[in-house]
Amino acid sequence: DFLQAIKMVKPSSTREGFSTLHDVKWEDIGGMDDVKNHLKISITAPITYPSLFTSLGLHASTGTLLVGPPGCGKTMVAKAIAQVDGLNFISVRGPELLNSYVGESERAVRNLFSRAQIAEPCVIFFDEIDSLCPKRSDDSSNNSSSRLVNQLLTEMDGILKRNRVFIIGATNRPDIIDSAILRKGRFDRIFYVGLPSPIERLSILRTITKNGLRPLLGSDVDLEKIASDDRCAYYSGADLACLVRESSLIALKKLPQRRQ
Repeated sequence: DFLQAIKMVKPSSTREGFSTLHDVKWEDIGGMDDVKNHLKISITAPITYPSLFTSLGLHASTGTLLVGPPGCGKTMVAKAIAQVDGLNFISVRGPELLNSYVGESERAVRNLFSRAQIAEPCVIFFDEIDSLCPKRSDDSSNNSSSRLVNQLLTEMDGILKRNRVFIIGATNRPDIIDSAILRKGRFDRIFYVGLPSPIERLSILRTITKNGLRPLLGSDVDLEKIASDDRCAYYSGADLACLVRESSLIALKKLPQRRQ
């Protein structure tokens, strides 16, 4: 009984600060096939087939940066890889680590990586990572932002020793990120996660509506036509989810009228 209980009870140090993952699966995410395939190879494969990775002289990805406007699924895809692979997941917005007291921001970054190492395999997801690592100027060696960038670089360089800790960053301002952060060996791959194409919008709509089964769509609803409508050209995945929800609410309001 105790042996079974040990498997179920995790140390409090591995629970503190960790995000609770909802049931997010790959099939819940429409589009972004290139990002999904990369994460499966760079995170899933080294955990599932560690001996094969070693024999091929490969190492797990040190980091993946997702670039693009809000609402396009960057957070959701990071949660999906952790959920599907059963990994611990630490989600933190960059500004949450910033502290006006000298040395406290660097301490927060160190503690974050230490917690991830204790709880490996673990994904650290940095949302708005640009706020943590702005470009340094030549005369900024002693200011707080420069010290924070240096601390983040130190922790990222130590990822190879923590071969079951994975970093995923998200930003819509890659232009203001310090170039040292973007070098190979820190963020190995950078993906643009932009607004979906008509084909991707159709995939997202089918995913959201469970192929028209939830909510149950009327026979006159043509998802392909909706996805290709010019008025949806600048819709993100979040906008499409809002569209489905709003249409369901409109249908709900009409229901009493139809019964009269």
